[in-house]
Order: sequence, then structure tokens, then C-alpha cells
Amino acid sequence: MRLIVIGALIPIVLAMPARALAQTARSYKILATSKTSTMQKEMQQAGAAGFRFLAVMGGETALGGKEVVVLMERTSEPTTRYEYRLLATSKTSTLQKELQEAADAGWVAVGQTVFESMMGGKETAGILERNPDAPSTVRYDYKLIATSKTSTLEKELREAAEHGYEATGLTVGKTALGGAELVVITRKPVR
Repeated sequence: MRLIVIGALIPIVLAMPARALAQTARSYKILATSKTSTMQKEMQQAGAAGFRFLAVMGGETALGGKEVVVLMERTSEPTTRYEYRLLATSKTSTLQKELQEAADAGWVAVGQTVFESMMGGKETAGILERNPDAPSTVRYDYKLIATSKTSTLEKELREAAEHGYEATGLTVGKTALGGAELVVITRKPVR
């Protein structure tokens, strides 16, 4: 009976992709700051060392106060360099314009969050990435959807989807006038 079980496992193991059998070594880097300029600089340094953006979250940390925390990852596979740019503003129209200009230059939005300054202001931030050694051949048209009502957001997202846009992230921030605003970055490939 034991030989049958082992014999039954051999085809399963042989059918598994080599990547699943080999353990990929991973290392992580945590970046935390309350300044967009500092975060961009630290992400650039990590990207040059082969780390790639994985996740972002804004909020209060135990000792840092109001910070944005970025999680970056590097695998043991051949090192690829990445470049990062942060766009941050309290006006969604400005973010829309800057995001599209960056996209036209080959940058891709990979994350978004809210930076809260020491003075109490809040800025919606887009995190952009590109590989300088292998520029992406896909370009995107970006559209920011910003509203204070979830029902309006759902309606506008449905309309954007009908035009080929997909949502890439969601944040809740404060507008320049002090109101709460839901902000979704959407994109569609440019043909």
C-alpha cells in the first residue's frame, strides 16, 4: 500500500512547475515618513537596489505619529531596477493632470494613499513606477473619480467601466475645502 501512495505522488510532483518547487528567497523593506519628498527619495533608493513597491498605507504609527508606510519586496530572481515618483496634492484636478503627464512619459500608477502633513493638511498621493531598463510598451489613459458620496462613486465607476477603465486604488481624503472625498484612480490602455 505504501508503494502505491508514493507511486501516485510522483506524477503530481513531476507536473508541478519548477518555480513552485523552488523556494524564492524574499526580503522586505519598510519605509515610513510623513513627507512625500522623503518617501520618494527612499523609494528611489530601494528601487535602485531591486526592491519593488508592494503596498502602502497612511495613518498613525506607534512612534512616528501620522506617517505613510510603504512595503517593498525583493526576490532572489535577477535584480531589476525600478524608479519611483510620488504625486501629492489636495486638488484632484491637479493630481489628474500630473498623473496623465507622468503616464505619457512611461510611468504606471501602482498605489495611492493620503499623506497628512504636520500642519494638519491632507494630500492624496499617487505612487508611480517604471523600469528604466525595460520601458513598458503599454501606455494608459488615467481618470480620477472623486466624490463625497459612495452612491455617486459607484455610478461613476460603472460609467468609467463602460468606457474601458479599470479601478486601481481607493483612498478617502480631505478636499482643499475640508470635506471628505473618496478618490479612485482608474485607467485604460491607450491603443
